[in-house]
Amino acid sequence: MKYALFSDVHGNLPALEAVLDDIGARPDVDAVYHLGDLVGYAPWPDEVVALVADRGVGGVAGNYDSTTATGADHCGCRYEDPVQEALSHESYAWTRARVSEATRRHLAGLPFRIDVRPLGGHASGPKAVLVHGAPTLNTLYWTEDRSDDFCRKMASLAGLAEGDAIAFGHTHLPWSRTVDGILYVNTGSVGRPKDGDPRAAYALLSFEPSVGWRCEPVRVPYDIERAARAIEASELPDAFAEHLRRGGT
Repeated sequence: MKYALFSDVHGNLPALEAVLDDIGARPDVDAVYHLGDLVGYAPWPDEVVALVADRGVGGVAGNYDSTTATGADHCGCRYEDPVQEALSHESYAWTRARVSEATRRHLAGLPFRIDVRPLGGHASGPKAVLVHGAPTLNTLYWTEDRSDDFCRKMASLAGLAEGDAIAFGHTHLPWSRTVDGILYVNTGSVGRPKDGDPRAAYALLSFEPSVGWRCEPVRVPYDIERAARAIEASELPDAFAEHLRRGGT
């Protein structure tokens, strides 16, 4: 089984279109899931949610999705500095004010977690757990510098065992590693990368009984200027356009 997993589209329709096209050109992909944060920071929240729904892509609720759906006071984002904090408040207010009721209902209906079992659910066996941030909260930042002991703690809370995998996003920084036979995968961000590479990121998670879980990171070029110009033409901060051009650095 091979799963295409993507996260953190953040309203960037051109990036999402490019990723879905890339996935669609891979005949060996068996299923596609998103790991949340469909909206925020770019001017196509309704269009992104509609496209995901139209393609039948299931997924989990990111912090931006659940806060937008429930009308929370805060998006649950972490800030690098006071400037970024102020900009994030502008993005969240803009998004909350403009999403349609249909989009809000879709976001409200997203589950917190999805388990996939490549060998079927009729017997115990390997699984992959899909969440946005961590198995405890979709606001928790699980960065690559977290210790192996932190990974073990999250694995225990998620009910993982040797031979399982867990995939998440939220940090916009792709990475993967194996601890005690469990594969940990951050898929990176489709619509708002932060690793200096402006291309959209997603991951291919595959399982074969003889080898177990494997992860292949994928980067996809897209029309960044289309997205940047649309941000600049909207009431969103122009800084979000420059973020896309620089890959978040």
